[in-house]
Amino acid sequence: MAEEVILTKEGKEELEKRLEYLKITKRKEITERIKTAREFGDLSENAEYDAAKNEQAMIEGEILEIENKLKYAVIITDAKKGVVSLGSKVDFSIDNESFLYEIVGTTEADVELGRISNESPIGNALLGHRAGDKFSVVTPSGTVNITVKKVS
Repeated sequence: MAEEVILTKEGKEELEKRLEYLKITKRKEITERIKTAREFGDLSENAEYDAAKNEQAMIEGEILEIENKLKYAVIITDAKKGVVSLGSKVDFSIDNESFLYEIVGTTEADVELGRISNESPIGNALLGHRAGDKFSVVTPSGTVNITVKKVS
């Protein structure tokens, strides 16, 4: 059995939009590029044809990957009130430096967008804690002290 993919409702919608774009728009574009490249003649020495076929393979691979993620998607419903869980937004500090992140599955994790994975050292360590909790966690860069300020 494949591993479940944890997604927010928004994350699932983004994957569905990406899948639709790849299937409808990108497939059509690549088909046209391959058709045009074939018209250049000898396929054995046709760089345009080779590039288009490689891009087609990459797109088909991405389509399969997204379809598989959606097939095994588990949607985060409501985060537990007051307890850090999947879907929670957590205001916390690490050694007196403040952070605000949403805890999400690995598929949606993106630090720049304020989302950390529940499988990351910090994300995993935050799970189950409440506002006011203080604890230490070992990370790849060493042990850090965490204080949970707010959970929403």
